[in-house]
Amino acid sequence: MSSDKNDQPLAPGLYLVATPIGNLEDITLRALRILRSADRIACEDTRQTQKLLNHFGIQTPTVSYHLHNEGPRAEELLTQLKQGARIAVVSDAGTPGIADPGHEIASAAIAAGIPVFPIPGANAAISALIASGLKTDSFTFHGFLPAKEGQRKTALEQLRIKEAGRDNSTHIFYEAPHRILDTLGDLAATFGPTQPIVIARELTKLHEEFLRGTASDLQKQLASRPAIRGEIVLLFTPSAAEAATTQKSIASEVAALMQSESLSEKDALKRVARDRGIGKSEAYRELQRERARS
Repeated sequence: MSSDKNDQPLAPGLYLVATPIGNLEDITLRALRILRSADRIACEDTRQTQKLLNHFGIQTPTVSYHLHNEGPRAEELLTQLKQGARIAVVSDAGTPGIADPGHEIASAAIAAGIPVFPIPGANAAISALIASGLKTDSFTFHGFLPAKEGQRKTALEQLRIKEAGRDNSTHIFYEAPHRILDTLGDLAATFGPTQPIVIARELTKLHEEFLRGTASDLQKQLASRPAIRGEIVLLFTPSAAEAATTQKSIASEVAALMQSESLSEKDALKRVARDRGIGKSEAYRELQRERARS
């Protein structure tokens, strides 16, 4: 009788291990076995991961692997992998490489001919999607929207233009609690105040919450709370008709101001930028993009 595969020594290579996003019961038996058997665990935050390891009695050595040391640490880990090491990579929560470190070391390992093993598990974006009630057959994950207001508005406007008139898919974003009100305001301005939105907050945790409503209503609802806490996933499927008509192009607004108020193009662009709450350079770049598309 052949022995169970789980009884075999762990093969050399890189293991991308998903960890719980809140509820510790959401780690797989395979993930626990990998973490116990690996030579090292590369962590986004060793202190955070150590809590998980202590809970399950895992004593594998850890090393930091995060946004600020990803390049040099990837080279160090790659050297060890070439020597036959078995290295697990984890983020603070969820799946490595999805809005978290992991991509760079995985790409380097593949280029060096080193096996890369995905160890599936919890993921906030997919968990939010399947319980959102929105379309699941076609979706796009965008990670975090830009933190700066002007860049965020430009990103949403580009999405609106891209999706106008299409059979739209669901769009998934991560957002920080201190920015969610501004983001909902930008969504209302770009896609219309009645654009349906789903917000998933604190997924798998004690205070897990799904909020469903229009961009305007959810902004008011959250603004009435004394504080907004927790990790947030924001999802929506653009309304094709509304998205196509919600906001005029910058070029058309500039042309209208030049005609109605006899402004120069430069002054008209300044006015449009101010009215939209974006920087002049952002407005100029979007104007050039619109002209390139026409």
